[in-house]
Amino acid sequence: MVPTDIVYIFKALADENRIRILNLLKNGELCVCNIEAVLGIKQSNASRHLNRLKMAGIIVSEKKSQWVYYRLNDPLFLRFPFLSMVINDEIEKISVCKDDLVLLEKLKASGSSCN
Repeated sequence: MVPTDIVYIFKALADENRIRILNLLKNGELCVCNIEAVLGIKQSNASRHLNRLKMAGIIVSEKKSQWVYYRLNDPLFLRFPFLSMVINDEIEKISVCKDDLVLLEKLKASGSSCN
């Protein structure tokens, strides 16, 4: 990373949907379809936000069969500890983020999956 990469990180954090995505990913890897379902956004919109987070290095992706799974980029969080503080301590104070986690648990409990 070059020193200016911190600018891309801050820019990537400057959107409510991207904050909501990071909130969902703090508990582990998720398929893009789960992210779309919880946020209530279309695939193209989800992909745009995920791409922005990925370009900033905050998340990484892995293709499994026909689905793409996303997770937090742990090495970046080690390099910039403030990211962990934001994700783990501050985001949970946002009411829509609390609601998202409840919805994600309901989605998982229902057995809905991308398969």
